[in-house]
Amino acid sequence: MREHKILITGSVGAGKTTAIGCLSETAPVMTDVPNSDASIDKQYTTVGLDFGQLTLDNGDRVRLFGTPGQARFDFLWKILARNALGLIVLTDNSRPDPLADLSLYMRGFAESLLTLPCVVGVGRLQAHPVPTLDDYAERLAATGRVIPILEVDVRNRADVVLLIDTLLLQLEADMRGDRG
Repeated sequence: MREHKILITGSVGAGKTTAIGCLSETAPVMTDVPNSDASIDKQYTTVGLDFGQLTLDNGDRVRLFGTPGQARFDFLWKILARNALGLIVLTDNSRPDPLADLSLYMRGFAESLLTLPCVVGVGRLQAHPVPTLDDYAERLAATGRVIPILEVDVRNRADVVLLIDTLLLQLEADMRGDRG
């Protein structure tokens, strides 16, 4: 059995805690506290990390770590990125400028992204269709990397599993490329 560490990051309210909770086979560890930031419209917010785990069909275990969303906790982003095999960035399309949010996380994890595969999950796209997935693709093209972008409802286990599968497929493709 192998163990994999996957990091989930993204803007406040994008669903990092929900995504981990929907997948975890054990009660997830969460560091949510009452929100004291009036600029954020939510009752609780993560200030440390979220943690959950799941077992893949082949017996491998995936450990999921979620970061706090606020940029003031970016020092934790770097700590949590250590030894990760991949990064999932969640965005909330209902926020005022979700493309700027995405850019913030791409810059915040730029060093890690030199070696880590990444997938972007865009939430609340049905109710807020702009920006489109094509707009996200254009923004990501500036990074010089091809990064999969998927519409996601983090409350839907199948959607979150698709994010994980997409990330693991990139890892598998990278390993095959190293051999050839």
